[in-house]
This record gives sequence, structure tokens and C-alpha cells, in this order.
Amino acid sequence: MPETLLAWADMSLAVWLGCAAVLALGAFVQRATGFGLAVVGAPLLLMLEPRLVPVVLVLFGFTVALTTLRHYWREVRLAEVGMALIGRVPGNALGLWLLLAAPMAVLEKLIAGSVLFAVAVTLFRFRLPVNRLTLLGAGILSGILGTVAALSGPPMVLLLHGFSPDRLRGTLSAFFVVTALMTLVTLAPSGLIHAWHFGMALSFAPGVLAGSWLAGRVAHRLDRSLLQGASLSLCTLAALGLLL
Repeated sequence: MPETLLAWADMSLAVWLGCAAVLALGAFVQRATGFGLAVVGAPLLLMLEPRLVPVVLVLFGFTVALTTLRHYWREVRLAEVGMALIGRVPGNALGLWLLLAAPMAVLEKLIAGSVLFAVAVTLFRFRLPVNRLTLLGAGILSGILGTVAALSGPPMVLLLHGFSPDRLRGTLSAFFVVTALMTLVTLAPSGLIHAWHFGMALSFAPGVLAGSWLAGRVAHRLDRSLLQGASLSLCTLAALGLLL
């Protein structure tokens, strides 16, 4: 990277390269297994450069969801998760309050717990009834975790994993496009989003695209369960590192 950009970014080349590698890895895992960008990225970025969390992850999450939506828009059933969208409003507000009021040590523990929750959801897939009350609760929890660390997916996946794969991808992609915009609108008036974040996202975009492209080329040759196991292990270790 040019030295002028590094000076503007106010970070060392080593830190920038580390963050770029984390985001590229997250994009690879996301494309290969269906999850990973925020779950891998949040705890590791928090260790390397806390200023990137949650804004840069939300920006990339929006981009990934929009790309996925292009392929599965016919499967979208957004009306079925309307109560979850309503729940995002108080959830986002609670998440914003935590970002503004809670010490970093508390946020680190919350993010670590969220990542471990995401790992548990991926491994065990508990079955819960899907009704207005559970959708509202999932939306609130999604709003809190999504605003604090861009981890809005696990509560919704926990509730909706009984959907067919394409229907789940389409509906969740549409949900994430809408809620990422809601999160950005929530964060912006509080002074938590700056031009710096957009510049950083642009600087990391080639690595994210490269990670996604590489996964598209080689993921079918890899053992999906082994790749998912390695990803979950990495997420768990990163989360435990934040807790210790």
C-alpha cells in the first residue's frame, strides 16, 4: 500500500495486512460454507484493529447479502419474517446504547459470547417454533448483535434453519440487505461512521473479492465438513482469546 494511504489509515502495514487477511479468509469461508465473514472477522479484527468493528463488517455483510440475493431473489419470503424486522428496531437501539455506554472490555466479552453462540447454532441447530413471538425475539437479538459486531445472522438461522436451503438463502439475504441499511442508519447519527471506514472498506475490497473468488474455484474440491470444522475451531479459539 502507498505510504500516504497507510498514514491516512493511521495503522501500520503489518496491521493492515493482518486485517486484509482476516477479511479475505472470512470471505473464503463465507462463500465455501455459507457463513463466516462476521463470525471469523469480528473477534480477530477486534484484536487487530477495533475501529473496524462493526462498520466495515456491516458494509461487507451488506455487499455479500446483496450478491447472494441476486441468485435467490425468487425464493424471498420477507413477509414471513416481518416481525423480526420490527424487532430489529429496539434491537438496534439497544446495540447502539451498548456501543456508546459499555466499556471495551464488556463489548469484547459480548462479541466473544456472540461468536460462541454462532458456533453452537451451526453445530447443533436447535429447533424452535416459528411464530410472531419467536420472530420478534430473534429480531431483537439480531439487532443487538448486528449493531455491536455485525453478527446478525445466528439468531435468524437458529429460528429459520427448517426452511429449504434456497428459501433460507433468499429470505435471509433480503433480511440482511434491509437490516444492514438499518444498522448503518442507526450508527450514522451517533458519529460512529466516518469516511475512514469507507476508505478502509475500499482498501480491503480486493482481498475480500479474491477470497470469495478462490472459494468459488477450489471449495468444491475440499471436504466441506472438514473446512467447516476448521472454521468453527478458528472462531472458537478467537472468541476464547477475547474472553481470557
